[in-house]
Amino acid sequence: MNRRQFAALLSLVFAAFCVLGACKKPRTSVLAIAHVTVIDMTGAPPAPDQTVLVDKAKIIALGSSDSIAIPSGAKTIDAHGKFLIPGLNDMHVHVTGAGEPNGSRKFILPLLVANGITTVRDMGGSVELLKGPREEIAGEKLLGPQIFFTGPYLDGNPPAYQPSITVKTADEARNAVDLLASERVDFIKTQSRLDRDAYFAIAEESKKKGIRFVGHVPDRVSALEASQSGQASIEHLTGILLSCSSEEKRLREEQFASGPLDEAPERALARSRAWQQRLLDSYSPKKAASLFRVFAANNTWQVPTFPILVHFGFMTPRTDLSQDRLMQFVPQNERALWAQGIRERLENRSEADFALREEIVKRSLAIAGEMRKAGVRFMAGTDTAAPNVLPGFSLHEDLALLVQAGLRPMEALQSATRNPAEFLGHLDSQGTIAAGKTADLVLLDANPLDEIHNAEKIRAVVVRGKLLDRAALDQFLDDAEKFANAN
Repeated sequence: MNRRQFAALLSLVFAAFCVLGACKKPRTSVLAIAHVTVIDMTGAPPAPDQTVLVDKAKIIALGSSDSIAIPSGAKTIDAHGKFLIPGLNDMHVHVTGAGEPNGSRKFILPLLVANGITTVRDMGGSVELLKGPREEIAGEKLLGPQIFFTGPYLDGNPPAYQPSITVKTADEARNAVDLLASERVDFIKTQSRLDRDAYFAIAEESKKKGIRFVGHVPDRVSALEASQSGQASIEHLTGILLSCSSEEKRLREEQFASGPLDEAPERALARSRAWQQRLLDSYSPKKAASLFRVFAANNTWQVPTFPILVHFGFMTPRTDLSQDRLMQFVPQNERALWAQGIRERLENRSEADFALREEIVKRSLAIAGEMRKAGVRFMAGTDTAAPNVLPGFSLHEDLALLVQAGLRPMEALQSATRNPAEFLGHLDSQGTIAAGKTADLVLLDANPLDEIHNAEKIRAVVVRGKLLDRAALDQFLDDAEKFANAN
């Protein structure tokens, strides 16, 4: 065989290997986000022209684009002009708030992911109903955010919401904590109607069980006492304005005083309005500063959940979202339930009532700003899916309201990224962008440090290494809207 014949034979052999697949382009599971500006959420300035490599669920490399070699066959995103932040956290949701089995899977979870939310803390729900989606998400059978949960509320008699475990005595409170600890909940959730003995028993038993308790400051407990008892996070700023009042003792007594049995509704409303006005008028900056120093020293985190305060708790006709275009994503049966609660919040109220509510919201924002100056830690949260609180979308409003309260855009974004990871004890694996961490990422079209609303300009989301581009996210929204119109 001469040289020409040998070369021809080699060509035939090579072609045969190609037909059999031996010379196909090398395959890789790596995702490369190239030439992106990384905002890693450590507090460091944005790093331009970076390349991030993701393999499966982990970030395997991060560095300047001229120093990172992209493996052959990697799926590459040219991210010139884009900004990369960690996946967002909503630290106050109710995943099963729209019912089961389809409510959370077809309505809440897709909207969370479409808005860049990759981790949530469920703050009240059935353990059995929550275990299903959490395990399916962890097992990659269902796409959704990582879920931490409290299970049912611990509340007094009668409880304010369901599902609740009613505890009337210290012994019942301790038994309830033991039960929930055996069910491996991540936190214990306290509610507003707890008696003092039950609340302090929860604090003591939670400490013994090595599980933190979070939630409302009960009406019969001061925010100062809650912090000193070890409550890890306070939701909705409950009890804080009252604890900042120079008339705290008298106002608390009046809060539980009943009017005459034959009291007209108009008179009851007038009494409530007068109480709230005195609450505002008696605000003591000195007392507030002392309380906020205690919060900072005790590491008592705050989750203000401004969307629920603005759009439901202290709503006015001007902040009612019933006709908002985003209601297209809310199932019709859920919208009907919301409408009932909204009517109750607005009916028989005067402009004076609404002006007072606006003043309470304004004061709440100012209080958050003062706490921030005192070194109190914050986490973003919404109370999804309460009336007028839209899954996913409302978290971005909460970030904007935190900025309005006085947080810098970096601090607001950290309240939804780094801070929750620290609070959850997972800062080693999530919350910031670094090699070795979980690949939960959000790719943005504009810089959120320049304008916090730019965090809404989402180009892609990476959920534990799985890329969802804009088309996939739009499909999530389309499917959620179709489900909403059919239910």
